[in-house]
Amino acid sequence: MAAAAAAAASGSQALLLCALLLQLRPSSGYSEIPTAVNITWSSINFKTVLEWEPKPSNYFYTVEIDGPSDRKKACIHFARTECDVTYLLENPKDTYTARILSETPLMDNGDSDHPPYATSPTFIPYVQTMIGMPTIKKFEQKNDILKIVVEDPLTPYRFKNSSFKTIRDIFKDELEYTLYYWKDKSTGRKEAKTRSNEFTVNIDKGKNYCFYVQAFILSRTENRKGEKSFDKCTTVDKASLDDFELEGMLVIGAAAVGVFILFIISCVVVYKCKKFKAAEREKENAPLNA
Repeated sequence: MAAAAAAAASGSQALLLCALLLQLRPSSGYSEIPTAVNITWSSINFKTVLEWEPKPSNYFYTVEIDGPSDRKKACIHFARTECDVTYLLENPKDTYTARILSETPLMDNGDSDHPPYATSPTFIPYVQTMIGMPTIKKFEQKNDILKIVVEDPLTPYRFKNSSFKTIRDIFKDELEYTLYYWKDKSTGRKEAKTRSNEFTVNIDKGKNYCFYVQAFILSRTENRKGEKSFDKCTTVDKASLDDFELEGMLVIGAAAVGVFILFIISCVVVYKCKKFKAAEREKENAPLNA
């Protein structure tokens, strides 16, 4: 009886130990896989890339994007630490969250186990995407007027005819450009603003000017300023002298000619006067005829 009781107790302990080991056994090895950290959204002109760490070793990443009503996958079984998710962010005003799954190479899509994952911060493209550098399409300096035309940056979003939308197509009246301009080799800077794509500013005639343009999103409280355009400078060269310097030179030349003519006339008058006085003196000194 005692032996039987001891055997039964030993068997119960063995079963309990087995049950405990089964509970502690990792499911599909997922507990050994690290999850993504330092997840960031990098977005310029609505082209959006998700980035994270660390680089995978013996496992892969799969990205899932949660929108307002659905979840979509991107970069499935990816061995890199970045994923372009632009095409999944269909409405720039919606709020999105990403889940980055860490998966083993042997996992298939029908696996019932749930791999570990990390969740990103929320992202709203309309509010958070950075505005890239605008392009100076053309500029012209004529007399005391400087005209500048700005080209809106393109976005990855398309119209129904497949042409790309610009940031103006998305932000509309909330997009404003600021022009910063100054005399060449001067530190004094002036500003002008427009909600169109054109600037017309008054400048000093005959002086070279430098400038750049920057976009502003008026509705934002953060990330309001876009990237600066490249600096451009005007050049008042010989071809533009007919508008300023040549005109001045002609005026000076005409004045010089006038002074020279007056000088010649004065010389002639003085000469005539002297000749007339000499003739008068000769008449006075001539002897009278008998």
